[in-house]
Amino acid sequence: MKKITICALLIGIIYSCENPTKQTEGKKIQVSQSIDKIVNPTNKVILSSEIIWEKLNPARGNQSPQAGTIWGDRKGTVATGFLAKFVDGFSSPPHIHNVTYRAVVIKGLIHNDDENAKHMWMQPGSFWTQPKGESHITAAKGEENIAYVEIDHGPYLVKPKSEAFDNGERPVNIDASNIVWLDENKSNWIKNKNANISFLWKNKNLQGLFVKLPKGFKGNLVNNGTTFHAVIIQGNLTYTMPVDGEIKQLDAGSYFSTTDKAIHTISNDTEQAVVIYIRTDNSININ
Repeated sequence: MKKITICALLIGIIYSCENPTKQTEGKKIQVSQSIDKIVNPTNKVILSSEIIWEKLNPARGNQSPQAGTIWGDRKGTVATGFLAKFVDGFSSPPHIHNVTYRAVVIKGLIHNDDENAKHMWMQPGSFWTQPKGESHITAAKGEENIAYVEIDHGPYLVKPKSEAFDNGERPVNIDASNIVWLDENKSNWIKNKNANISFLWKNKNLQGLFVKLPKGFKGNLVNNGTTFHAVIIQGNLTYTMPVDGEIKQLDAGSYFSTTDKAIHTISNDTEQAVVIYIRTDNSININ
């Protein structure tokens, strides 16, 4: 079945009108417009250069893409986020996965669709989903091809097309050119008029979104929940650690996270906009 290309506008409008008080895992967390100090901050940063790569599908030997786990455990049962790297000209045989995944193109061009579909190359900043059980192929072209992949539970397995089944989900492709960005007039999560946000998906108390920061941005990203994973999709972000003030330069594929409410002091000191993918269980504020 050929993938459906959709726009995120409707989701964004719904989210921007939500009450800023959220219910999360049985307790209420009130959205804060500003936080002066976090006691015992849990901020964590992983640079792209620190990621350990291994074979994504060992059964394919040297033909396998590479995988670098960022958070979670791809081989375990927990939710996980990892990077997948493909060589130029890579094309997989038709196959299925035992779990549904979401993905974002970071570098190069990626095609992910039914084996009979014409190649539809997704550029960096594009988002897609692949339902479990549905047969598909994945292809890549470019000097360097990397995608961020996310699952709600593991393990992440590759199985033959012969085991395909329909679980009722349908795949989604959103090309980067079709992302709809909301500003401070459209979303009450934004207090800095230079920032933008785009809502991608929501599942119970979890949600995924993009944040875009233009050149010259300086401010704080405040997360109000206990689950927060952020991956740099495009650009280079300057990140200040909260305890010792250490400055870290996060390029595409780098990651920052917390396990409680937190302040992320960030800036974009480059000429290119920074795009961040965020998975969280509550609201954020950009100020």
